[in-house]
Amino acid sequence: MKRDIKLFSGSASQDLTKKIASAIRVPVSKCTITRFADGELKIKLEENIRGRDVFIVQSTHPPAEHILELLLFLDAAKRASADRVTAVIPYFGYARQDRKDEPRVPISAKLLADLIARSGASRVLTMDLHAEQIQGYFDIPVDHLYAAPVFIDYYQKFSGASLIVVAPDTGSVKRARAFARRLGKHVPIAIVDKRRTGPNRSMVANIIGEVENKIALIYDDMLDTGGTMIDAADSIRKKGAKEIYTCVVHPLLSRDAPQRLSKSCIKELVVTDTIPLLAEKRIKKLKILSVANLLGKAIMRIHRAESISSLFKEVQA
Repeated sequence: MKRDIKLFSGSASQDLTKKIASAIRVPVSKCTITRFADGELKIKLEENIRGRDVFIVQSTHPPAEHILELLLFLDAAKRASADRVTAVIPYFGYARQDRKDEPRVPISAKLLADLIARSGASRVLTMDLHAEQIQGYFDIPVDHLYAAPVFIDYYQKFSGASLIVVAPDTGSVKRARAFARRLGKHVPIAIVDKRRTGPNRSMVANIIGEVENKIALIYDDMLDTGGTMIDAADSIRKKGAKEIYTCVVHPLLSRDAPQRLSKSCIKELVVTDTIPLLAEKRIKKLKILSVANLLGKAIMRIHRAESISSLFKEVQA
């Protein structure tokens, strides 16, 4: 008997899950997320999933209860005798804590990977990990997607223009180079040489590359407080860039980031819907592109035991 897909949504990704369900023509399965009087979470799957192929969609951005909710979903599915349980994590939180860079600190990304596997996930589907080596932290298969194809389609309007892709720090050079290659064979890149002075604090030391009279497109995987992005934009503006556009996969937009971005020299900020944004964060410069179709294609290929590498292999090159 062919396994049916059961698609569940955690509270962190409900809108995105509905879009995925529409894209793959599978209904969102019923569940209830309630709380005891003291705030303790209770998860109940309201449908029979015995022998089914279960996909649970939940990003793990703050608050940390989103992580706990995902773990409870996974455990419920495992104990309900699902044939396979895939944790679909559009945004994988704690990815910046991927190494022990000072004494007496945890490797939080590894701990989270262990918790997900131990809670019942058979495999993980995620998107644009902050550090690609996090895939190796899991003892279960990981399918790592890239949102770049979604951005590539949108930025075709710049084809033939004096475009340059900018890496906002040295850690994102590989990502920027692959993105530029997808935009066009002759699209150059520039690099912002940034010095980090502490958590969420940095300063620009130099610009590597020629940005004068160019349309600059800053590409990064996440935007937290906006400091790195705004400093990079200001620096390349001073170097003579004509217009500055930015695209980011995961829009955390913490603290006063929306207000600072509104006042910056950035002309447009394009993000995806891996993280839901409250109304007060949706500034005029912001445009949201959906990754639902991309995630939906990956889910169907996983279900059919087909390769999903064609969805991202060109970006990886």
